[in-house]
Amino acid sequence: MCNHYRNNPDIQATLQTWRDYISWSLDPVPETLESVELDVWPKRTAAVVRNSSQGAQFDVMRWGVPIRLSGKRPGTSVTKQVTNVRNLASGFWRSMLTQSAARCLVPFSQFAEPPPGGGRREIWFSVSNVPVAAFAAIWRPSESGKCFAFLTCAPNPLVAPVHPKAMPVILHPEDYARWLAGGDAATLATSFPSQLMAVADEV
Repeated sequence: MCNHYRNNPDIQATLQTWRDYISWSLDPVPETLESVELDVWPKRTAAVVRNSSQGAQFDVMRWGVPIRLSGKRPGTSVTKQVTNVRNLASGFWRSMLTQSAARCLVPFSQFAEPPPGGGRREIWFSVSNVPVAAFAAIWRPSESGKCFAFLTCAPNPLVAPVHPKAMPVILHPEDYARWLAGGDAATLATSFPSQLMAVADEV
């Protein structure tokens, strides 16, 4: 599963670029977000776009939705940070998916997948000829602040040889508004076309 993505430093420097690319009004738009990192790993902060009473707006959230699970010993519990959501039929995730207010977009320029038996090696993927694309994600408040996880789906033929189990759900720009505010947005959780993507190997 994808546990590492990044944003181009030119895009990272100002969210104005993201607003222009997404092509609808996003307010307020801060000039910079110092807490947002270039390389994003689980539990780190990232910029997202979510709905609000004023419409779509930028926000900063932590990557990973905490879920409390029963521990191995009776009466104990452990907290797991979920970064990728695959089982959309799960009651926990379904309740969030049906609420447009709980959906968000996660801008990115590249995402990484570890190849089988590759150790710390990563293969990087991007959307061709697009400076910034967006994952389909969901968010919720938690004790440590707002947090998000993005959806995954079956991998396309480009990603499958590297990571045969899943890939992030990447949205087409014309589906951004539908994801944030539409009804049955879960139907958008499909593989992004291979022919619209590029791959680069990085150690």
